[in-house]
Amino acid sequence: MTPCHTESMAALSALVFSLSWWLGLYLLARNPRKPVLAFSAVGLCSFATAVALDAVRTVTHSVLLGHIEIYLVAVPGVAWFAVLLEIAGAGDTGRSRAGELVAVGGAGALTLVGAALAGTVEGPLRLGHVVMCAVISTSTLGAMVLALRRRAQKIPLVGLIITATLFFALANAILIIPLGVVPSWLALASTSCDVLGLGVAVALWDAFDEGQALRADMLRSFTGTGLVVLLLGGQMLVGLALTAHQPTAQTALTVLLFTSLAVVAAVQVLADPLAGLLDRMVFSRAPVLRAYRATLRRTESALPLRSADPLDDFDDETFARLTRRALGHYGDLSKLVANPLTALPAIDERLAARGAPDQPLERATELKALLADRIAQLKPRDGGDFGTTEQWRHYNALYFPYVVGVRAYAQNATAAGLDPTARQAWQWFVTEVPQRSLHNWQNAAARLIAADLRGRVMVSSD
Repeated sequence: MTPCHTESMAALSALVFSLSWWLGLYLLARNPRKPVLAFSAVGLCSFATAVALDAVRTVTHSVLLGHIEIYLVAVPGVAWFAVLLEIAGAGDTGRSRAGELVAVGGAGALTLVGAALAGTVEGPLRLGHVVMCAVISTSTLGAMVLALRRRAQKIPLVGLIITATLFFALANAILIIPLGVVPSWLALASTSCDVLGLGVAVALWDAFDEGQALRADMLRSFTGTGLVVLLLGGQMLVGLALTAHQPTAQTALTVLLFTSLAVVAAVQVLADPLAGLLDRMVFSRAPVLRAYRATLRRTESALPLRSADPLDDFDDETFARLTRRALGHYGDLSKLVANPLTALPAIDERLAARGAPDQPLERATELKALLADRIAQLKPRDGGDFGTTEQWRHYNALYFPYVVGVRAYAQNATAAGLDPTARQAWQWFVTEVPQRSLHNWQNAAARLIAADLRGRVMVSSD
């Protein structure tokens, strides 16, 4: 391999690695507790790791790295299979994931069997390569069909998801079957377009699901990460060029290139969580200060996510979904900041009534108060603070979980710290209300509140 060819390979691999690693971390930073984002992040970051490992293997000609890489290149396909299953079942919080876990586990196990039979990413073509390609392609295409059947009227960007999934399934033939037509690093680079397309599709889907804008936030993250990667990666590539005839130095610099890019991208994308960790270390004896700083950081991060679309442009289903999201984020002002409902005319009136400045955090505060008022209106007028009849369901489903903070279904949850009324509600949820039923009641109550807010928006616009 000529020095010029080595530098070109390293530069292309570094570019593909940086894009995949950044996008995986970006999705994870949006919400690590959301399975769709977590699985997507696993797929993207594992693909980036495979690209880096392949670059090092190409320089060192290591047989061991070839054996490791064959397992690593299969992870993105299994992860995307899990993502599509999650999208297919999105919105059904009370559903059982047992079947999905069995399907993902089965696909993963068969892929591992194929990887063991193949042994390495290098040729010649073996039965294991065919098994891996068949399992990944079949599972992802099947999950795509299932997602479209279940949510064809609810998933935006269906065309993008279909295209990316089809290309990804077909690209497995290049990714894991060593046909010998192109080098492995070039095959990985060509497949990166499909993998990145999947990541962007997930980001757009999540932004739609959360009622958020995406362009400004993603562009800010991409630009910041791109600058630090360009500055550091450029210097490392110069070092590789200067040591072209020194195999040991080439290996060391190649490893250092990818590890350095991984670190600087992680520091840039995960700046807020890392700042929180640093605050816990430095301000360990100042919990109030830590809380204030955390609120400011979350609010600052939420500002680029605010949608500029007028509320009149949203249909009834979207408006109800935004209301449901706002109720779910009732206790987190930093998340309410990004909700489009902060543009409600009623909030303008409330701000004017108390002479408050028109600031994002003030609007989030008023949205929270407005939601509290609408929840209170759901309370039956027959007296008492708690009831279990049908007319109490909508009020109970929103007031106690969101306003009071009753978490009946959380792991190891107890009634400790709750007042007597909240204790009654907690006991009722635990013993008599299935989680799926509570979820359905919350959706129904959110639609009632959305209809009320929507009516006021239409009156104001007229």
